[in-house]
Amino acid sequence: MNLILKYTIAALFLCPLAGYSQAAKEIKKYKVAEAKQAVAVDRDYFYEINNSTIFKHRKTNGEVVAQWDGTDQGIKHLNSGNVINGKLYCANSNFPEQPMAGAIEIFDAASLTHIGTQSFGIGNGSVTWIDSHDGFWWVGFAYYSGKYAADGKDTRWTSLVKYNKDWAQVAAWIYPEEIIKAFMPMSNSGGSWSKDGYLYCTGHDKTELYVMKLPKSGYTLEHVKTIQTSIHGQGIAVDRSVKDKTIIYGLSDRKETSIVVNEIP
Repeated sequence: MNLILKYTIAALFLCPLAGYSQAAKEIKKYKVAEAKQAVAVDRDYFYEINNSTIFKHRKTNGEVVAQWDGTDQGIKHLNSGNVINGKLYCANSNFPEQPMAGAIEIFDAASLTHIGTQSFGIGNGSVTWIDSHDGFWWVGFAYYSGKYAADGKDTRWTSLVKYNKDWAQVAAWIYPEEIIKAFMPMSNSGGSWSKDGYLYCTGHDKTELYVMKLPKSGYTLEHVKTIQTSIHGQGIAVDRSVKDKTIIYGLSDRKETSIVVNEIP
């Protein structure tokens, strides 16, 4: 056999290809009241985010130490959240109403007191997640296919938008075709940046974590790999208080109403 061909074949077997699926390890599970939409996390607590309510739990034993109910304030569909510098930022949309509108709701993480709103009104789609990374705000905007399609657009219009600290848009990206197909007929539900500069994304219900990175050129995010998890889509959060590992909190199967913690390979 030609020597070059032999080494080429060996390389194909030894080197993982982009998109090759790996498996995460579930390291903890918490039974909670609802587990409808998402989970956020900081050093000592995790935050169970439902359509209109938030429950703050101790990591040590899952005990609820604070809660918030936004029903009387017209909050119908919180999507996800991330704790940033002592504040909990939650994506808030009017899904499945049309036209799509949304905002970011801001809470004091210590007390769960609602302290602010950043409204997008009608714009880039349904607001599904928010995070902070590299000095900028990053927001996921979703479009859906099938019965939830809006404005003549489908899942292909889903995007990642980058804002400066004053909420002025500075850049935006779309998802590659294989990820759009994985999202369909729903869309991108969760996103969280890791310390190593990768963006971890989820769809609506699949047990898949899509590892993405910004492209060197162009407008399409690069798909690095897909990881199998015990997280069933929806909003996720990287636990950035853990220094030497990538730990992600998410929702288990909806029937279990549990929060699961996965260690990412």
